[in-house]
Amino acid sequence: MKICLSATAENLDSQLDPRFGRCPYLLIVDSETMLFEAIPNMAAGETGGAGIRAAQIIADKGVKVVITGNVGPNAFGALSAAGIEIVTGVSGTVRAAVEKYKKGVLGRTRSPTVGGHFGMSKGLGRGRWGQ
Repeated sequence: MKICLSATAENLDSQLDPRFGRCPYLLIVDSETMLFEAIPNMAAGETGGAGIRAAQIIADKGVKVVITGNVGPNAFGALSAAGIEIVTGVSGTVRAAVEKYKKGVLGRTRSPTVGGHFGMSKGLGRGRWGQ
């Protein structure tokens, strides 16, 4: 089964990134073989719609489960509409998270865990001071 994890780097020993839509890498791991594909998350720097775009990328790859720290309302809706199971509140390495999922330790998330635009810069460099 294909599992996508939000990651800080492009290998199985990288840490999970707490942000789904704005993580640097989307790691798609085959839970049986542990073979993986690291996809640079081109949506991470977008001013809006990052979670939706990241969800579209992994849905097109046939992912069945997402494991991450948090998921916002737009990403939650897009992932749910694609039939992808969402697991949040996870930290540690990608490898450890996959193993925990396989053992049944991690549970499904039923609603978004953060508001929209979680993980975005608070305006520095974007012309929006103090917002």
